[in-house]
Amino acid sequence: MINEEAPQAAGHSVLEEELKHRIQVERPRLIQRIQEAIADDSNLAENSEYQDAKTEQERNEVRIAELEDKLARAEVIDVSKLSGDTIKFGATVTLMDEDTGEKKVWQIVGEPEADAHKGKISVTSPIARALIGKTKDHTIEVDTPGGAKIYKVRRVEWLEVKLSQR
Repeated sequence: MINEEAPQAAGHSVLEEELKHRIQVERPRLIQRIQEAIADDSNLAENSEYQDAKTEQERNEVRIAELEDKLARAEVIDVSKLSGDTIKFGATVTLMDEDTGEKKVWQIVGEPEADAHKGKISVTSPIARALIGKTKDHTIEVDTPGGAKIYKVRRVEWLEVKLSQR
């Protein structure tokens, strides 16, 4: 079974960057906001700015814990070391829409790096779930918001992910 949280290197970096930002930027900002709210009005029960800041701080701390847990359990997958004809996590799949003849190219990635506009779909998405375990020339049916779609698998590739420099 594939770990739904298993990111590729790019997804892992995104999680690490978010964690760093939440700890180094958001946490101190929220502490400062709470201190200012207390200085303005020491009646904390009636202090809406204090209550809002405390709620935001709690959400930030919960997200920090989630990120730390995901990163601790994450196994970074090097797609360049994957191969084979069977579709699995990391594969780049070329599909042909049986109704329209339209070609679609999707890479199956972890949640953190999923971005349909960039051709990256989550391993948990309906299309990815329908594709996992299939090979070239298989036909799949996927329920989409616009109705059922039928695709034929035209190609299965293992493309190296290029990390952009920031």
